Amino acid sequence: MTGAWLLTVMIASPATSADQWPQKPITLMHGFGAGGNADTISRLVAAGLAEKLGATVTVDAKPGAGGNLASELVSRAAPDGHTLILLTGGHAVSGALYKSLRFDPVQAFSFVSLIGTFPFVVATRADSPITDLSSLIAAAKAAPGKLTFSSVGFGSTQHLIGELLSLSAGIKLTHVPYRGGMQPLTDLLGGNIDLIVDTITVTRQGINGGTLRGLGVTSAEPWPALPTVPSIGTRIPGFEVISWIGIAAPAGTPAPVIARLNETLRALVEDAAFQQKLDDLGVRAKASSPAEMRDFVAGEITRWNGVIDRAALSRID
Repeated sequence: MTGAWLLTVMIASPATSADQWPQKPITLMHGFGAGGNADTISRLVAAGLAEKLGATVTVDAKPGAGGNLASELVSRAAPDGHTLILLTGGHAVSGALYKSLRFDPVQAFSFVSLIGTFPFVVATRADSPITDLSSLIAAAKAAPGKLTFSSVGFGSTQHLIGELLSLSAGIKLTHVPYRGGMQPLTDLLGGNIDLIVDTITVTRQGINGGTLRGLGVTSAEPWPALPTVPSIGTRIPGFEVISWIGIAAPAGTPAPVIARLNETLRALVEDAAFQQKLDDLGVRAKASSPAEMRDFVAGEITRWNGVIDRAALSRID
């Protein structure tokens, strides 16, 4: 995609605050393509911030390097509260997978608040002989490495979930990476791969429509958006992967600005209409303090480092 895809939310009321922030339009950047969940949620957040702050908020999509391009750009932006980034769970995965990022995934940011959390889904086609997690584990143990699972790319959260499932269940699944899009679903339904690991947004229609069979969600409990799909943790105690979405600013952004942003985002996350829009995407609204988000991201990096080491995956230079 050439050039940045921009969405500008205009609010006519003047931008005022005790410390005179914001003084100019705010840019909310994300590192993914137009039309995906990150882009959709960025639009929702931008609209909410614009309304509550009385400001202009522009969404700027900078896809590239699995979201790392946008993270690098924001890490180098002026720390004045006018450049923000919507981060996802892939930010922590990158922090564990890459040997030498051009930014520190924790120290380079002033974290503001989580926005929401969501699980992933392990599914197969409806006519597969794999009927549940127990039969999946049995089939994988009978023929190690024969069963395949898709992801949106090497080192993606979906890939690491498949590796964690293998490690936790004592089985061997073979990873088949894709570049995103609908090809994994097409190949799953065509019998070219055995399993798909993806979001509720991608899998829900097929599961509800009867073309896919949901084997498990990665949350500790069944997820409201897919109530008929069991938690993987019911078969593998302790298994849980919850991905996340949150807002951050460049390191050094003034504490009063971060505090105002956090207060504003908390109010947005508590809004029933906003919660419903996230729920439609399979995301549960959840806010946090800046310190809680920082600690959470650091903990996720540590966790994925452990999975990468245990799975003996090669890190990316």
